[in-house]
Amino acid sequence: MLRFYRERAGISQEKLAAATGYSKSQVAMIERGERRALEHFVAVADVELGAQGALLELAKEVPPGSAPGGFEEYMREEKRAVSIAGYECRVIPGLLQTPEYARAVFNCATPPWSDEERESMLDGRMARQAVLHRQPPPLVSFVVEMATLTRPIGGRRVLKDNLIRMLDLGRLRHVEIQVMPGDVEAHAGISGPFVLLETEKRKNQLVYVEAQSNRYLLTEQPDLGDAFARYGILRSQALSSDASARWIEQVVREL
Repeated sequence: MLRFYRERAGISQEKLAAATGYSKSQVAMIERGERRALEHFVAVADVELGAQGALLELAKEVPPGSAPGGFEEYMREEKRAVSIAGYECRVIPGLLQTPEYARAVFNCATPPWSDEERESMLDGRMARQAVLHRQPPPLVSFVVEMATLTRPIGGRRVLKDNLIRMLDLGRLRHVEIQVMPGDVEAHAGISGPFVLLETEKRKNQLVYVEAQSNRYLLTEQPDLGDAFARYGILRSQALSSDASARWIEQVVREL
C-alpha cells in the first residue's frame, strides 16, 4: 500500500526517503514487506503521499515485533507446533538466544535497524521463546555448526552466557541440541539452514527457509519429504546430544 500511494502521488523512493529521514533502500525494504515501518515514518509518509490517514490505519494492524514475508505465517504455526527442528550454520537459533545475543545479532543488520526497530524485533523474538515452556511442550531439536558456537557475536561474555543458556535448555526432556563437528568434510545441510515444523497431531508439516532477504515456506511434496529426510541424515552426522553438551561445556570453560 505504501508503494501504491507513493506511485499514485508521483513521488520517487528517493524523495520519500529524504522526507522521512530514511535511505532509499530502507524505503524499498518497507515496500517489499522486509522491514517494519515505524510510527514516525508512517505519519510523515501518510502526509507526503496524500493517503489521508489510510497508511496510519494500516499501520495499526501490524503488531510490534512483527516479521516480514513468510516469517509471519511461520510464527503462527510455530506457536502451535508439536515439533520444531532446525539446522543452523550462521548464528545460534533464535529460540535459543539470550536477549543480549539477539540484540547483537540485530545490530549486524545491513542496512542497520534503528534502535526502535531493533528493540521491537527483540521483543518479538523473546516472546517466541514462550513455546519452549508451553504445556504440553513441543519436541524441539537443533543441529548447530561448531563455528556458530564459537563466533563471539556481541563479545565473549555474551557468547558465554548464551552457551550456558543452551546447556540449560538442553537439559529439558523435550529439547535436544546437537553440534555438527567442524572437521566433517560434507554433510546433508551444506545447502543452508532451515526449520521444520509439525502441527496438529503431526498431520501438517512445513519447512521454513531464509537466506539474505528471501524467506519462504515449503508446504508441498516432494520438498517436505526431502527436507525432513535431510534433517534425519544431519542428526546422524552430528555429535550426540551428550557429546555436544560436553563440547559446549569445554567452550564455556575456555571463554
